[in-house]
Amino acid sequence: MNEIRVLIVEDEPVIATNMSMYLNNNDFSVSGIAYDFDEAVAQLHQNTPDAAILDIGMENSDDGIHVAEIINAHYRIPFLFVTSYADKETLQKAKKVEPSGYIVKPFNEKTLLATLEIAISNFANSSNRQVPELNLNKLNKHLLSPLTEREFEVFQNIYSGKTNNQIAEIMFVSVNTIKAHIKSGYLKLDSSSRSTAIKRLRELMLK
Repeated sequence: MNEIRVLIVEDEPVIATNMSMYLNNNDFSVSGIAYDFDEAVAQLHQNTPDAAILDIGMENSDDGIHVAEIINAHYRIPFLFVTSYADKETLQKAKKVEPSGYIVKPFNEKTLLATLEIAISNFANSSNRQVPELNLNKLNKHLLSPLTEREFEVFQNIYSGKTNNQIAEIMFVSVNTIKAHIKSGYLKLDSSSRSTAIKRLRELMLK
């Protein structure tokens, strides 16, 4: 998948469906919808997304918080909370797991997409401070099929948390051209998603 794959964890089917409609575009795609804690954990393990949107209060009041704890412990992806509550107690619980964003229901498409876009960008910038800056020559020393300069430029932007449309604007090409570069780069990096490609890039830079 060339888009940023997002897992939706939401126990209200209508809200989950609306979010899914908002997210299926050139920049994002829905990797799955989980309606409870167990399903969310299974999706994370079997179909790891690039980002997640978590409802704080599901069947059990703090299920979203518990999913966030699992993400922090086992997966290196950004997540944001959506909730009907903005009381002090809920906010304090949310702060402890360090979400990349927080949205109070009801919300609209623009709010969701903008918050998600900023969350992914901020998470990438924070994570990348711990790893050497990407270098094409060093990466290609470890790849059987080297990245081209154009592919490298695309993955530099992916690495910094940019969406397909943002990359297309920066590089002055079409979104379809960006998707073609991503597909080719995935093959060379032995990756199937943005999160696995980013993980691979980090591993190569630390060799």
